[in-house]
Amino acid sequence: MKKIVILGASIYQVPLIKAAKRMGLYTIVASIPGEYPGFALADKPYYINTTDKEAILAMAQQEKIDGICTTGTDVAVSTIGYVCEHMGLTGLSEAAAVRATDKAQMKQAFAKGEVAAAAYRKAESLEEVYQAAEEIGYPVVVKRVDSSGSRGITIVKRQSQIEEAYRTALERSSKKYVLVEKRLEGTEIGVDGVVQNGKLVFLAPHEKFVYRSKNITIPAGHGFPYRGDQKVQQEIRVQMERAVKALGLNNCSINADVFVDNDCVSVIEIGGRTGATCIPELISMYYGFDFYEKILENAMGIPLDFSPEKEGVPCMAKLLMSPVNGTITAIDEKALAKIRAKGVVVDLDFPVGHAVEEMENGTTRIGHVVASADSVEELDEIISKVYSCITVDGSTLEELWKR
Repeated sequence: MKKIVILGASIYQVPLIKAAKRMGLYTIVASIPGEYPGFALADKPYYINTTDKEAILAMAQQEKIDGICTTGTDVAVSTIGYVCEHMGLTGLSEAAAVRATDKAQMKQAFAKGEVAAAAYRKAESLEEVYQAAEEIGYPVVVKRVDSSGSRGITIVKRQSQIEEAYRTALERSSKKYVLVEKRLEGTEIGVDGVVQNGKLVFLAPHEKFVYRSKNITIPAGHGFPYRGDQKVQQEIRVQMERAVKALGLNNCSINADVFVDNDCVSVIEIGGRTGATCIPELISMYYGFDFYEKILENAMGIPLDFSPEKEGVPCMAKLLMSPVNGTITAIDEKALAKIRAKGVVVDLDFPVGHAVEEMENGTTRIGHVVASADSVEELDEIISKVYSCITVDGSTLEELWKR
């Protein structure tokens, strides 16, 4: 039996773990200890920090694994590159993984590879952040260089916001520097894909939905298909191919954030793994194949076939989030059952009695909704009905969002 290691045991890795089990793979799951649902699904769990490259490598060598992968998180990507390189497994190189998980190195690679991207500066002190913002011109974005899910990122419109943004970017970062880049105009979209044997064999641009908080936009969901014209679609492919080449990404999934302004396409960042926020579910629904299985096949070195098995039907997804801190006091399961009976996927992360956090970034989710929908307005009507089924401290989430 072939062995696969999946790094991470959170809600975002659970579908990947389930897919590995369906494929008959001996599924090893590694993550830090905690109440993570993926552990219970594994054939064998290991309680190891996924950033501990040496410990993960030792485990992988001991188990004589055939592949290693993850989804929905950047944290483990560098470790995957390290293990693949040391064991000769199919996957991205360690150097490529580092470039894909350090936004400063990524931007440097973009510049060398002529990837269209925002002007930027790497800043190693508060004074350098001030200087970078003045040189680039407001508004700017101050970023933590080693995070995903919009953590440690602040849009800065004036000088008085710089110090707080700098400290936010450094908080929990393993690096002593931050990235300052020009705030781009246009429409932000997402682009996912797969690289195998040096070629971009699959590319899936999609609409991107966000929640807007005080100084940041938070990933909220995605929609297929992306309705950009042919010229823009072609330019997206050109820039993705340049970005993949610039970072040296190979034999991995990719997930990118992109700005489209008329015919101009600018790459914000690109990761060496599949995106979160239900992107694999939407790709599977729209294109007609199981994208989680494709991720696993790629990690095992199996040649991929992306021939659509059916004509794509517009579909969308959004995360469920709370506007307040509190506790779930009721869930109307009967009403949710009626919504699900219409073909809507509603997954809740927590039961009654569990605490929820006020929306802060892509990790403070409480569930998600995936549905066939032709417009975001149609999806939002479904989301509103779902929110009316969830009560936090005596008020439904629908009521709390309207306040």
